[in-house]
Amino acid sequence: MKPLTEHDIRTSFVNCSKGEAKRLPMPKSLADLDHWDDLDFLGWFDLSAPDRKYLVVERADELVGLSLRSASGNRGFLRRSLCSLCLTTHPGSGVSLMTAPKAGRAGREGNSVGLYICSDLDCSLYVRGRKKAAPGGRMEESLTVEQQIERLRDNLDAFVERVVH
Repeated sequence: MKPLTEHDIRTSFVNCSKGEAKRLPMPKSLADLDHWDDLDFLGWFDLSAPDRKYLVVERADELVGLSLRSASGNRGFLRRSLCSLCLTTHPGSGVSLMTAPKAGRAGREGNSVGLYICSDLDCSLYVRGRKKAAPGGRMEESLTVEQQIERLRDNLDAFVERVVH
């Protein structure tokens, strides 16, 4: 991913109003982020409202920003869930059902789509081995890391496509 500015991020959102995009909090570490090449999307959450999460992805030479809500509720620590993007499993609340209002009229009418995603939005780092999941979180695969990255991008693109259309 190429480095993004605050302006890039705010103007990329497709499923919230311009006013909401103008008011949403920026990632705290945006200025210090030095691993852009390891990211397939930029994801962060609102520190004042942890159920509100945001992600920005490069798609066909344009940026698409999505406003998400994560389902509340704690799952038992012994229960494990699988992220639909990176296929990492996490115990407890490490994976959340995140819903995104659809873009345009459908979203204004209350339609949304959901996906199970790593709660910390660090899917890119898990796939590349830059961040370690809990034991058993990343299964041994016959796919190369590059193929796993491609699968992550395909899964993300399919989710974004469902939001924008």
